Amino acid sequence: MAEKDLLIKEKLEHTGLFSFDDFYAFAYTWFKDESYGVTEEKYSEKHSGGAKEITVEWKCAKGMSDYFKIEIGVKFETRGLTDVEVESDGKKKKTNKGTVSVEIKGALIQDPSSKWNESPTYTFMRELYAKYLIPGRVDTMEDAVKGNVRDFKEKLKIFLESTGRR
Repeated sequence: MAEKDLLIKEKLEHTGLFSFDDFYAFAYTWFKDESYGVTEEKYSEKHSGGAKEITVEWKCAKGMSDYFKIEIGVKFETRGLTDVEVESDGKKKKTNKGTVSVEIKGALIQDPSSKWNESPTYTFMRELYAKYLIPGRVDTMEDAVKGNVRDFKEKLKIFLESTGRR
């Protein structure tokens, strides 16, 4: 069985003006540009009054080698999302107003295809391999997971701050 270690969990919350569609597209494009596969595991939308609540959950994965895989889980939640019209550079533009929160979890998966678990001997060899032969590579991969999660969070923060000012 593959060994999955949750390494980092980050949260981000923003209240104000932003385009949810643009925000969603920006996040998706970031993962595609970083060579991740993105699977949307959940999408729900509730309407109450003139506001929407949207929940989206993604599982994003990227193989780093035959032995390592990075998996990032992302959960977007909006509350009180309404459509508004703002003036930017003398032009009227439709956007959204509300609160969006994002939870990002980063995990490192070792032996994602479970090749090393086909027999007790292979399992023992995997333990030796991970403990004595590649601890430096494991550390490097763990740093990559943490770095990707933090970079994604910072890019989202910059996107929200820059679009909220216009």
